[in-house]
Amino acid sequence: MDPDLGATLHEQITGVVRRAISEGSLAPGERLPTARELAKRLQVNLNTVLRAYRELANEELIELRRGHGATVLAEPDLARLYRLADELLAEAARMGVTRGELAALLARRS
Repeated sequence: MDPDLGATLHEQITGVVRRAISEGSLAPGERLPTARELAKRLQVNLNTVLRAYRELANEELIELRRGHGATVLAEPDLARLYRLADELLAEAARMGVTRGELAALLARRS
């Protein structure tokens, strides 16, 4: 984790997990470390990891079950699409393009 990277710590965690799923190093059914274990390993606040895990769960990349931890759900292609979308959003922000402008641009391309 690099606090000087420009992305929040939870965004860095979600990015690493998305990349691992998209590259196939995390497969569907594989369990992730518990939020507490990961927070300790990365030396970050537990809530930072929980926020990252909730975001990944909302994207249906992982499943969170109380007492059972987090399990990878998604196939690599879906994770890759999320990763590419993140990269597109970051590049648009660097260029000063708003999310609304980007959405309109994408709508014109379809």
